[in-house]
Parts: sequence; structure tokens; C-alpha cells
Amino acid sequence: MAITLELPYELEQELSAEAARQGLPLAEYAVRILATGRTVQPMPTTGAELVRYWQAEGLIGSNPEIADSQEYARQLREQAERRVRE
Repeated sequence: MAITLELPYELEQELSAEAARQGLPLAEYAVRILATGRTVQPMPTTGAELVRYWQAEGLIGSNPEIADSQEYARQLREQAERRVRE
């Protein structure tokens, strides 16, 4: 099926740039975006933007049973250090 879309110039430029970064033709990249249902957004460039992105995606606070994340990370690291390698 062929569909022709009139894209705003800025959106076309963003899509073209991201397609080029991924080494894909624009048409193939557009199909991938449509197939996954993702929107094109600029990547976070600062820590604050990254935190906002994680909050929007529901990643921050997704494990409410972990009260102290640093302690939990320490425990995971200790478990990994003690595991038996085969």
C-alpha cells in the first residue's frame, strides 16, 4: 500500500536526521516508527531532561517496594560479586 504524506518541514528534517543517524532510508525509518507507534522526540541532553523523560515513561517509582535505591544497588552488586561463574 502506498501513502503520500505532506509533512511539516521541521518534522521532515527531524525524521531525515534520525534516519541518517540510524543508517536507514527515510521511508524505512518512517515505517518503523509507524509500526512501533513511537513518536519522534529529541533525545534528552541534560540530566533534568532525562529525569523528566523517565518520569513520563513511568520508570521512576516503578518499584515502590525499593525504599532505598542505593542500598538495593549495593545488594545487587554484592550478589553479583559472590555468584559462581561457570
